[in-house]
Amino acid sequence: MLKGTRPGILRKIQPISVHGQVSWDVFFSDADDRDGEVRMARVGPEAVDQTLEPGDRINLEYLLGSVTSVTRDTERRSR
Repeated sequence: MLKGTRPGILRKIQPISVHGQVSWDVFFSDADDRDGEVRMARVGPEAVDQTLEPGDRINLEYLLGSVTSVTRDTERRSR
């Protein structure tokens, strides 16, 4: 995907420090396949909604195949 948004389900989120630079590892699965493969994206803290919790439905913004932003999906709630 060159540019766009995909829905997902947040599985886990954890901070990671690489040479003093803090990032977030965001673990998620496809919104339509809750028991499917868990994927991971590493993004900066400014690009992640800080109120997210595991099980939340999220939107993942992509640019050139990489996740650039993770926000809560406010239109639909997870079950």
